[in-house]
Amino acid sequence: MENHVSHVTTTAEQPSNEARLGILELANMISVPMSLNAVVRLNVPDAIWQGGSNSPLSASAILSHVLPDGGGDAENLQRILRMLTSYGVFAEHLVSADDDGGSHQRKFSLTEIGKTLVTDQNGLSYGPYILQHHQDVLMGAWPMVHEAVVDPTIEPFVKVNGEPAYEYYGKKPEMNGLMQRAMSGVSVPFMKAILDGYDGFEGVGRLVDVGGSAGDCLRMILQKHPSVREGINFDLPEVVAKAPTIAGVSHVGGDMFKSIPSGDAIFMKWVLSTWTDSECKLIMENCYKALPVGGKLIACEPVLPTKSDDSPRTRALLENDIFVMTIYRAKGKNRTEDELRQLGLSAGFSHFKPIYIDYFYTVLEFQK
Repeated sequence: MENHVSHVTTTAEQPSNEARLGILELANMISVPMSLNAVVRLNVPDAIWQGGSNSPLSASAILSHVLPDGGGDAENLQRILRMLTSYGVFAEHLVSADDDGGSHQRKFSLTEIGKTLVTDQNGLSYGPYILQHHQDVLMGAWPMVHEAVVDPTIEPFVKVNGEPAYEYYGKKPEMNGLMQRAMSGVSVPFMKAILDGYDGFEGVGRLVDVGGSAGDCLRMILQKHPSVREGINFDLPEVVAKAPTIAGVSHVGGDMFKSIPSGDAIFMKWVLSTWTDSECKLIMENCYKALPVGGKLIACEPVLPTKSDDSPRTRALLENDIFVMTIYRAKGKNRTEDELRQLGLSAGFSHFKPIYIDYFYTVLEFQK
C-alpha cells in the first residue's frame, strides 16, 4: 500500500511588528557591507578625518574632498552615510539651516568604528580588509552558500571560480597585494593589543611566524622583545617574494603541510580556522616536530563561545565562520576552546592554555 504524506498547513499567528522589521532588516543586510565598500572606495573616512580634526561635514563638503574635480551626487552619498550612521560608523549632526530652525542640514563625523577606516601614518587601516572581502570573485561565491550544506567537499568559491581561493590569489598579483594590505591593516592593531597584554615571547631566541605574510607581526615582536634574536617569516614562496626587508627577519618560502622551520617557539595567527580538522592536525604535528621539548606553539585564533547569543562579539565570530566556509574551506571553521584543546592533544601537545586579550582573537598556547 502506497504511503501518502499529507502536508497540513496551519494558519500561523500574524508576525509582530518587531518580527517583520527583523526579517526585513536581515533581508536587506547586504546594504551594510556594500555601503562600507563604497565609502572606503571613495575615501570618505580620510576626507572627514582631515588629519585628526574629524569636524562634522555635509555630504556636499565630503564630496568636494573625494571628487575635487567636481561631479558626483551628494544626495546619494548622504543616503549611504545615514544608513551607516544607523550602524554606528558615522555620527550624524543636524545643524539648523535657518534662523527659525525650520530646516536642518545633515553633517557627519566619524565614530570610533569609523576611525578604524582612517589611513594612519604607515598607510594602514581596516579599509583594505573591507575591499578584500568584497572583490567580485569573492562576491560571486555568496549565492552558493547553500552548496556548502549540499556538498561540503567543494567550497562555494571553488564552484564559482574553478580553483581554491589561495591558488587564485597567487595568480593575481593585484589580489595578492590587496590581501597583504588587508592583513597588515588588521594585524598591526591586533598585535599592539597582544604585545601590551601578553608576555609569552619572553625568553624566545628564534621565533617562526607561520603564515606571516609581509612580516609585520615579527617586526613588531622583535621591536618589543629584543631577546628574540632571529625571526623566520614563513609563508608561501609567492607571498614572501614580495615581503620587505626587515632587520632580524629572514623570509622563508615553503609549505606548512610538508615541514616548518625549527624554532624555540612558533607563532601563527588566523591559520587554523581556514583548514579542516585533519589539516589542522597535520599543521600542528609539523609545528610539534619543529619545536624543542618545552617549546610552544602560540596560535591566535577566533574562539567560538559554547552557547550562541546576540552579542556583537559572538555575531562577528559566527559571521567570520561563514566567510571561511564560503571562501576558504567548507569544513574549515572557527572552533570552541574545547575543540582547539582536543586538536592540540591529537597533535602531541600536552599542555593547552587560552589567554583572552583581544575581543575577537584569543591567544592559545600549546606546549610540547
